[in-house]
Amino acid sequence: MVTVETAYSVPEVWNPVSAPPCSYVAALQMPLIADKEEVLLFSNGTLKMGGEREPVPRPIKWPLGPLIATRAEVMQGYSIDEEPDDLEHGDLTAIEDTDFRIDAECYRKRVSWDTARRCFIDAGGVACLSRRIAECRLWPIEIMRAPQIVPTKAGKTSKDKLGEDEIQISFHGVVYVDLVPLLYPGVQRIHGVYRIYPFYESDLLTKTQRTHSILKEYSRAPAALGRTQATSSVSSIKVLQNIISETQKGNKDASRMPGSQGKPAQTDSQADLEVQVNTEGEMYVDSKSYFVVEISLEKPLVPKRPPEELAKRVMELVPPRPALPRRPAGAERAVHEYQSQIASVATQVLDQYQQMFGAAFVPDGKPLDPAQQQQRKTQLIAELNCSGKYFAFKEQMKYSVVRIVREKMLRTEAFSDPEQLQAFLSQLYVFLVDEMHAALNKTLSVDSQDTHHEALLNCSQLKHFAKEAELNTDYQLAAQYYQERLVRDRSDPSHWFDYGVFHMLTAEHLKAEECFQQALSVDQTHTPSLLMCGVLSEMSGHYGDAETFFERATCVEPSNVVAWTLFGVFCQSQEKSIQAEMAFLEANKQLSSVLRSGTVSRPEKTTDNQTQSQSGEMKDQGDETSETAASKTEKTGADTDADIEDHRPQISWESKERAQHKTSSSSLKTTIFMETVQFLLQSYALQMAQRALALELLSPDRGTNSLFHLALAQLQLLRGEHDSAEDSLREALSDDIQNPDIWALWGHLHYVRGDYIQAQSCYERTLESVLDASDTHSICLRLGFIYIQDGEYEKAKRVFLRACKSSPSCLTWLGLGIACYRLEELTEAEEALTEANTLNNRNPEVWGYLSLVCLQTGRKLEAEQSYKYAIKMDLQKESLLQEIRELQTRVGFGNPCF
Repeated sequence: MVTVETAYSVPEVWNPVSAPPCSYVAALQMPLIADKEEVLLFSNGTLKMGGEREPVPRPIKWPLGPLIATRAEVMQGYSIDEEPDDLEHGDLTAIEDTDFRIDAECYRKRVSWDTARRCFIDAGGVACLSRRIAECRLWPIEIMRAPQIVPTKAGKTSKDKLGEDEIQISFHGVVYVDLVPLLYPGVQRIHGVYRIYPFYESDLLTKTQRTHSILKEYSRAPAALGRTQATSSVSSIKVLQNIISETQKGNKDASRMPGSQGKPAQTDSQADLEVQVNTEGEMYVDSKSYFVVEISLEKPLVPKRPPEELAKRVMELVPPRPALPRRPAGAERAVHEYQSQIASVATQVLDQYQQMFGAAFVPDGKPLDPAQQQQRKTQLIAELNCSGKYFAFKEQMKYSVVRIVREKMLRTEAFSDPEQLQAFLSQLYVFLVDEMHAALNKTLSVDSQDTHHEALLNCSQLKHFAKEAELNTDYQLAAQYYQERLVRDRSDPSHWFDYGVFHMLTAEHLKAEECFQQALSVDQTHTPSLLMCGVLSEMSGHYGDAETFFERATCVEPSNVVAWTLFGVFCQSQEKSIQAEMAFLEANKQLSSVLRSGTVSRPEKTTDNQTQSQSGEMKDQGDETSETAASKTEKTGADTDADIEDHRPQISWESKERAQHKTSSSSLKTTIFMETVQFLLQSYALQMAQRALALELLSPDRGTNSLFHLALAQLQLLRGEHDSAEDSLREALSDDIQNPDIWALWGHLHYVRGDYIQAQSCYERTLESVLDASDTHSICLRLGFIYIQDGEYEKAKRVFLRACKSSPSCLTWLGLGIACYRLEELTEAEEALTEANTLNNRNPEVWGYLSLVCLQTGRKLEAEQSYKYAIKMDLQKESLLQEIRELQTRVGFGNPCF
């Protein structure tokens, strides 16, 4: 169904009361069958003056108009509604066009059709339409204004009048509609806003590969042109179809004639004549006229794989983990409930005993003699009977015993034989006593009294320590932290994902793929794992599996910018340009929506600095950034509203809000490719990150140069290309010298090279910046140890205190302990080293400095123990070992070998 809505900002020379009256016509062709195109004609346009917006919703009219019954000209169940900005296609969807569209739709002249035509396209027509769109994406819709011919008194026009009418066509324009979105998988409609251009046959041939004008053939059909709006019928279209068919046939015959070789010169002269003659068509460009149209299909031209099929395919590639064992039920549950009731009653009896006689178990106390035990037992039973607690205990136990009889013993009916009853009671009694003893042993056992304390370190802290170990290239320690997370909870997909990212860092791609697949086996909808499985499948050449993973990720999380972008990058590499275009458009739409809300979300993949929020003291730098961005957005939106209100005080609030949203979206300089690059760099998918950076470089909506060169430098630094990374950082600094992340990465580059003086300068500038870097932990850690190496212990102490407050770890407390020890602040040093030892008791350097502190404070036993553990943990730092031995020799203790 093709719905022609309105043409806005039409030329100002158009006048509704002009004489003779004019009709406004729009027409396009549509292939209904394989070898023939049908003309869809809309000739009932109404010129309206500006002053108010078109009402929404408004009804859609049938194309025959007054030829049908009075109240039947409206299509029942169809209406024109407000279209969201992010769903519009066409030319005037940019932010800078918002103000013009608001003005045009409120105050300028327009021609309204609000008419729809429905047609049936068979299989051949669908194939022809798809082929034509793929060959030439633009589809022409012609527009013209033509005077209505008033019949004479006899009801006929004269030959002279008719001859004049045959060539009278004015304001001939054309709209080039991009129909490629109809080839996107699953797309059934497009609604767009398109500019109106003057009609030239040369442009028509170049853009659409068509050789003739529909409306010019229409103007040669007297029966059709001679009718007014009221008599626009199907017969006029049939006349037009016959003329167009004859014209197409004549063109084919003419092309076969020998004399047709000299036609190009004549065509060029005709094009020059058109440029001179079509001055009326140029008024569309001067007025910035645009046309609103909608094309909808009952079924998409390219079907989309349903989410169920994708989920089934992912399940075949990565089978889900078997379900967890069922909870105890039936007989087992009845026994467990009985044991829990026994434990409850035993606890209450013990409380009553302690209330009457004091503590029941006194450490190192003398046991009671049998007489005293019997006396206390008698008093306890008497108290329980007198207080009614004994009866309450029996009632409490009754329900669990009944369940054991029914569920365990399978007895639900009364006994008729007394002997059977007695035998059953004996059996039940033995069973209940045995289970009572088992429950009491669990409850009152000395071993079971050991309470299971919560782990000192939670999973987020372990991830933070693992990232810190990666920073220091201690991959063995990092692997231990990741494995400990898995031991604690193997059912968390993020634990498997992080372990897979670690293997991506160490270039163990097979192990990484196993981890990502394990994450999917736990949770089939874990988006980051789906994306990384797709990346690794493409790297290994399994393109079908990669497409399945990427497409499944877009179905699981349709608002994920990174998922759509990666899907587009993959389709582009497979030369599926239309699907890639669809994916990039969807990614841009989701990014605009996210920017309007004020935050950019990536698929559950956080930065290193965000994973360091272990303690309640850590500040949230993201909140500050988002608040700053939000304040900028509000300011920009407020300025936009003020400008609109100054110039157009009657514009509706909805229009102003739309302009505000679009303006705020443009205030943040990020793109879909940069968002994707950040995710890929954090996941160490360097090959795909390079391709995304290349697309960012070629993108017309490219973000800031500094962010691009910063990401490129990160990629080059991860690859070990230090010289190229330095060049990229210089480019980034030339564009934005105040960005703290650029200075931080510059410092890391100098640190890796061993140029600690330059690294110190860059780190200091980063920390002194007004804005906070995205990862201050690594900066403070490296800068602090540079200070210690240079003997600047006061500066080191301040830096490590800052790191301990924001993101504490074993190394930050160790650095603080070393700085305090060198400043002879032994108490503070011992406290800091104790904190470091609490977070990681296998760090040999921590034990070494603890031994030094104990030697300085004269604690022989603790000094020997600390030294013993330092040697046991294989302390490799020779300077520290030499210092410990010298101090041991001076004080005369501390080494068990003495």
